[in-house]
Amino acid sequence: MATTLTRPINPVDVSADALYVEDRWREPFAALRAAAPLSWRADSPFGAYWSAVTHDLVQEVELRHDVFSSRWDLGNITIAEAVNGEGFPNFIAQDQPIHTAQRRVIAPAFAPSQIARLEQQVRARTTALFDALPRGETFDWVESVSLPLTLGMLCILFDMPYDEWRDLKRWSDWASGVSADNLNDEYRAEFMVHMGEMLARFDRELEARRALDPTDDLLSRMVHSEAMGNMEPIERIANIALLIVGGNDTTRNSMSALVEAFNTYSDQLERLRADPALIPNAAQEIIRWQSPVTHMRRTALQDTELGGQTIRKGEKVVMWYISANRDEAVFPDAERFDVGRDNARRHLGFGHGIHRCVGARLAEVQLQAVIGEMVGRPIRVVPQGAPTRLASPFLHGFTAMPVKIEPA
Repeated sequence: MATTLTRPINPVDVSADALYVEDRWREPFAALRAAAPLSWRADSPFGAYWSAVTHDLVQEVELRHDVFSSRWDLGNITIAEAVNGEGFPNFIAQDQPIHTAQRRVIAPAFAPSQIARLEQQVRARTTALFDALPRGETFDWVESVSLPLTLGMLCILFDMPYDEWRDLKRWSDWASGVSADNLNDEYRAEFMVHMGEMLARFDRELEARRALDPTDDLLSRMVHSEAMGNMEPIERIANIALLIVGGNDTTRNSMSALVEAFNTYSDQLERLRADPALIPNAAQEIIRWQSPVTHMRRTALQDTELGGQTIRKGEKVVMWYISANRDEAVFPDAERFDVGRDNARRHLGFGHGIHRCVGARLAEVQLQAVIGEMVGRPIRVVPQGAPTRLASPFLHGFTAMPVKIEPA
């Protein structure tokens, strides 16, 4: 078994924002997959970390949840040691049995019967939004399409007024802001101000639900449950932030990636027009191709072996989904966006095992609706310059994307 002195060293700090802002992440991860599928980086703004970069290793870490912990008090689920300096005890930053009990509260809101009901609203809202988009003039796809669709759906899930979606976006951005630039006291202080505003708004909603009989809406389920009905303020902040971030970031960044994918591989748009039955698979493929969650992190509960290396108790293991989803051993010609890829569903964009995203099916429905509108209309969404990419090693996304709708 390898010792600390013989650990394969990662020569590139793949937590650096610049790799993602400048879209330069492919080469370092490809080099690691070929030469060091599990490597050690002793120096980064976030401290030392292991990188698991192949599909099989990421799956193994996810499935060995008895050894590789998600617990917030051991470091949480991102490469950062906490969420902007604060412990964040939400349900995916817990191990069993707490994780299981709290997930069971949330899961019924995304049951097949609920998704069927929501799907009708998703399709109606998506059609109405596309009807209203400007033609022949430049606009921001992120601001005009990705954000209102995904955050509008959160307003439905929370039974909140639609015009509050911009507040949800602000809170989501602050809650998910993993970046070396944020590791300072000034940023942390402002972070807590925004989280306090979010808590005050949601506490009003939670107390209103508490006074009513239980219903199927997400907040009612929380407040009327034994597992989540009497949480401390920081627990409420953490779980609300999780629902907001998880409920919009994966979907909105995949929606934006559709523009890049269809313009880079225009034959795939025509393929979908010839065979719309491929649209559900295309939704899986865009999640794989974009990998909107760049990584998740686990902490070793004991000394263990992984990939032929010795992982010591307390060391962090970062699962780079963005690399695992480009693993040629699983996805041949992995860089290509292929709407007919026969194993697109094997992507790890939603995680794997007990922590797989509880709202994955709703995200798929939303993506299918957007793809359906892009395919079913005689239009092309044409980039009007380079997009602005998110400065983060945690979420792989866009902050702006200038486009123009032209006739197909």
